[in-house]
Amino acid sequence: MNINPFDIIKNAQKLQDQMGVLQEKLAALVVTGSAGGGMVEIDLNGRMELQAVRISPEAAGDVQMLQDLVKAAFTAALDKARERTGLEMGALASGLGIPPGSFPAGL
Repeated sequence: MNINPFDIIKNAQKLQDQMGVLQEKLAALVVTGSAGGGMVEIDLNGRMELQAVRISPEAAGDVQMLQDLVKAAFTAALDKARERTGLEMGALASGLGIPPGSFPAGL
């Protein structure tokens, strides 16, 4: 097997360029997790950074319920962000000939 070092460098540059594009896409991606029929909503971006929290006045009266709803909404948003991030990474990997499943979800 004859490996050309220039091909390796060219492929590494291509990967770096595509990772930059992916990072921009993930920063722009916003997913919403909801709990309690929409009483609590949490927005995360593709970098798993909290963007917004919305709490309806009805949820504010019961502190224990509010805490549970915030946790559930955050978990839902995190699951969505990980799924979308995994899809984006999978698309990048397939474009570079990397086997599916090489990147863990959420990276």
